[in-house]
Amino acid sequence: MKKKIFVLGGTIILSLSLAGCFQGEQSMDEMDPPRENAEPVNNLEEIPSDKTEENKEAEESSTATVERELYLLDKNGMVAAQTLQLPETDQVASQVLEYLIKDGPVTELLPNGFQAVLPAGTEILGMNLLEDGTLIVDLSEEFKDYQPEEEVQILEAMTFTLTQFENVDRVQLWINGHHQEAMPVAGTPIGKGYSREMGINVMASNTPDLLTSEPVTMYYPQEQNENRYYVPVTQYIEEKDGNLYRGIIETLLDGPGYSANVKHVFNTNAQLLADPVLEDGVLSVLFNEGILKDSEKAVISDDVMETIVRTLTEQEGIEAVDIKVESIEQLVNEDGEVYEEPVSKQYFTPTEQL
Repeated sequence: MKKKIFVLGGTIILSLSLAGCFQGEQSMDEMDPPRENAEPVNNLEEIPSDKTEENKEAEESSTATVERELYLLDKNGMVAAQTLQLPETDQVASQVLEYLIKDGPVTELLPNGFQAVLPAGTEILGMNLLEDGTLIVDLSEEFKDYQPEEEVQILEAMTFTLTQFENVDRVQLWINGHHQEAMPVAGTPIGKGYSREMGINVMASNTPDLLTSEPVTMYYPQEQNENRYYVPVTQYIEEKDGNLYRGIIETLLDGPGYSANVKHVFNTNAQLLADPVLEDGVLSVLFNEGILKDSEKAVISDDVMETIVRTLTEQEGIEAVDIKVESIEQLVNEDGEVYEEPVSKQYFTPTEQL
């Protein structure tokens, strides 16, 4: 999980649009550094949209598609990712943001029970990706047309959608060319940018002690008709015997509580047998046979595996999880495929850069 938040000095004139998306490399052109004491941009014509008419026509005529993660609102009011097929384009960041707008191009693609989160009519005026991982997003005045109770959901959906790209760490909001220190309706502070560290679907009520606990984003499965997806829920976790990883796993085993509107996938007799150990990016975890779906065939539920891996690889330094079960030599998934090596998040959702 990306941990650092940088203070952005001065203000910035948005002048560059995002370049293409290429796996494993930074493809942005060299950007001018922020100008100190710059005046707010009042002439919107100075902020080029990253979608020219030529680009729009090319995108509309293209039949090729690519999978993108969009964070939308499910029927229970939880912000959750949906992987949708979107038209191929070089302007990947502006595209995923456009598909978060109500009554926008996402309308025909929305799974049952899901809805977009950004106010209808919102326009993307410009974007600028800084070297420190801050993505500046300049939106039109229509963005302000939302209810106070929607504000945090909007921030979470925007942030988690745009930070799916490895070189984006946080999102900083501008409206009509002006940097925003706070959200326009309920006043949520956002001056330095909003990152995944702020959490998503935060469950503050479970906090035992803010001084001895840490916010951790856990991933729980949910199902709507035949649509299976994972809901991120930020909970405050206390270290167990000085080991935060033990606290995270035992919280997963206990479940998020009934108020979270997610599925509990662990067997009641599942137990962690030893403190998890992190070495060279791999967290080793030992369970009893209660973690298994079928102990005779050494089958671990796909939901259980993905819940554990998605949650733990959000922690800084954990790249993969090596799950072991007492008296079992090799684990297999529900299709009978052997887990021959530690499992990373990319096993479920490949990542890319802008």
